This record gives sequence, structure tokens and C-alpha cells, in this order.
Amino acid sequence: MSEQPAASARRPKGEPRFPGGPVADPAGSHHERRIRSFQPRRSRVTTGQGEYLERLWPVWGLDIDGHGKLDLNEMFDGLPIVLEIGFGMGEATAEMAAADPGTGILAVDVHTPGQGNLLGLAERGGLSNVRVGNGDAIILLREMLEPESLDGLRVYFPDPWPKKRHHKRRIIQPDFLTLAAPRLKPGAVLHCATDWEPYAEQMLEVLNAHPAFENTQPDGGYAPRPAFRPLTRFEGQGLDKGHVVHDLLFTRVAELPSD
Repeated sequence: MSEQPAASARRPKGEPRFPGGPVADPAGSHHERRIRSFQPRRSRVTTGQGEYLERLWPVWGLDIDGHGKLDLNEMFDGLPIVLEIGFGMGEATAEMAAADPGTGILAVDVHTPGQGNLLGLAERGGLSNVRVGNGDAIILLREMLEPESLDGLRVYFPDPWPKKRHHKRRIIQPDFLTLAAPRLKPGAVLHCATDWEPYAEQMLEVLNAHPAFENTQPDGGYAPRPAFRPLTRFEGQGLDKGHVVHDLLFTRVAELPSD
């Protein structure tokens, strides 16, 4: 029998949805005039997910409020750190964390059920190398991360925004790459994956053109799926429908171009 929606979803008006858990709008982003690449989704949290949010958020959770720089070295006990933007329900994140306990994963999303699910997976798997961020990854990169603090960046299956008028909302854009590059160490890997062919083509074009990144593929094309990226349930469903998944692996250049 599946879990029922969390009782906290029926809280009295004005009370926090999950006491001690993620807040609805940590950076007050409704005040910021910027086109966004995401839509917050906070419904259908199960009882179990809600319990994980309330109990584990103070331990492993982070609200992206834009106030001050993070000490990632302290947060991850000196591990090399990969930022993952958008993790869905967190199964692939947990699998990668379990397979590579020597790497810290800062996983950021705005999907509340996924946040609770990943916290539960981390606890059950004893994954001390996972932290869960709630909020806008742009604010995290721009306001809260020190230069060259990341050893990698992963953007798996971002919203393709398929309608032409929404293409400006796609996260992999020149401005995003320019923002992210200084937060990555030289040689750090930016790894993207998508099953939306037109978006894959745009990603490849934008990344190949950006002076801060180099394609790991000599032919300048897509990369084979690396063994460390699990085949997710979502991806498997897409493959069953005939979708083609493209991986893109780029490294940050040693010297960033001057402005």
C-alpha cells in the first residue's frame, strides 16, 4: 500500500509545513526579477517523506537563502565536492554517493517530495557524503559558493522547456556557464544529460562555444554514458519509448578568459 500524503500538508494557515524543514522560498525569490529555469513543486509529500524532512533537514539540509558564503570544506569534512542541480526523487544521487563515498554531493532541487525521499535514502544507506539544498541554484552559485570550490557539476535531465517561447528558461545557457565556471576548479567536469534531442543539440552548441569549457570528446560531440551515472527509472522509461539519451562531458579550462 502506498503512503498517504503527509498530515502536515493540512496544517493551519500560516504554520510551517514541516517544522524545522525546508522553507517555501528561502531567498525571497519572488522579489528577484529574473527568468527562472524551474517551477517549485511542493505537493504530494507522503507521511514518510515529511517525517524525514522534519527530522533530518536540520542535520543534512540547507536552505539557499543567499546570505553568506558556505564553508563546503567544513560541511563535507574536506571531501572533494560535486554540485548536482536537479535530482528528482534522489535515487540516482544516492546510488552515486554510495558508489563513491570519497566524494561529497551537494544536491539541489525545489521538489519537496524528492528532498524528503533523498534524505531517507541517505539515512538508510548511511550516506554521510550527501547534503540536500532547497532553492535556486543560481543564487547558490552567485552568492554562496567561493571561487574554485567545486570539483564537478552535474545537470541531469533538466526541464527541456520544449516550447520555443520558453527556450530562454533552459538552464544551460551562456550566462549560466559564465556564472558556474569560476566556482569550478580547473579541470573540474561539467556533466549534462538529456533525452530531449533539440535541447541536447543546444547544450552541445552552447558548451562548445563557451571559452571556459573544453569538450572531453576529440570529435567535439556527445560522450558515452559514463559508468558512474546510473540508469534511472525515468531514463529507462524514455529509452523504452525510443528516446535517445545524450551525455555531455566538458572540463573547465585551466585559465578562465578575462572579461
